[in-house]
Amino acid sequence: MTTAPRLKSPVRCLWDAGATLGEGACWSVHEQALYWVDILNGTLLRCDAAGGGRRQWHFDGETVSAVAERRGRTGLALALRRGLALFDPDSGALERLDEPEPERTGNRFNDGRCDAAGRFWLGSMDFGCEAPTGALYCYGADRRPWRAADLGWAVTNGPTWSLDGHTFYVNDTVRREIRAYDFDPPTGRLDAPRTWLRFDAQDGLPDGMTTDAAGRLWIAHWGAACVTCHDPGTTAELLRVPLPTSHVTNVAFGGPDLCTLFVTSARFGLDAAQRAAEPLAGALFAVDTDATGLPAHAYAG
Repeated sequence: MTTAPRLKSPVRCLWDAGATLGEGACWSVHEQALYWVDILNGTLLRCDAAGGGRRQWHFDGETVSAVAERRGRTGLALALRRGLALFDPDSGALERLDEPEPERTGNRFNDGRCDAAGRFWLGSMDFGCEAPTGALYCYGADRRPWRAADLGWAVTNGPTWSLDGHTFYVNDTVRREIRAYDFDPPTGRLDAPRTWLRFDAQDGLPDGMTTDAAGRLWIAHWGAACVTCHDPGTTAELLRVPLPTSHVTNVAFGGPDLCTLFVTSARFGLDAAQRAAEPLAGALFAVDTDATGLPAHAYAG
């Protein structure tokens, strides 16, 4: 079994942003800053490892759900409601790329991440979290999307890869399942889908996730107020990190040594009594660990 990681600090609130639906955490090694989003308010946020140097960009009438830097270029790639866009935070210039599913008008795009080849993988979902219309898309260096899998899920979340890059993981959130695929790094082809881990009801719903330098998977749990860390071979839970709010949405390692775990959260879905009991719902959190993360891959387009 893989060694269990340890926490080296208490969980701390970095930014009490009150995000409706915080998500999309991505650490920029170059900028030494964290980018994250408030999906339903169409907002991109940025801060340093201590929560300072804050900036925000708002996209009227849009959702913004995932972020990546661009390889060899300035600016960012952003997942908007209907597809990927290229964004320059300094000038505000926004270039929308092709929309891969114009016929699925009730969908929006959700979680996404780049692979080692610089392809941006992006899952779609039903805006109402009910219809089984979610699919998985890949934007290559040519900036053209292709449908990698027609999943038929209501909510698609959390793409990440095994340490060797040959297994792709994605969350069927509503069914509480992490699905694994064989992954071919040169082509991006997916094969042999199977259930890797299924959670019980008390564990909430698996949301965003990431892989650390030991190959362990770290998973945010919507509705269960925690992040869990799992052995990549046995799926055994190695560590549970409690958070002071129910809806924990995404995780990313960052900081100068990539040992700080950043965690986003949401106010969405909480009633008035729950919001009063969870004043930090929608905040960005951080906790120091003895684990080391992997630098986020950049988009090659």
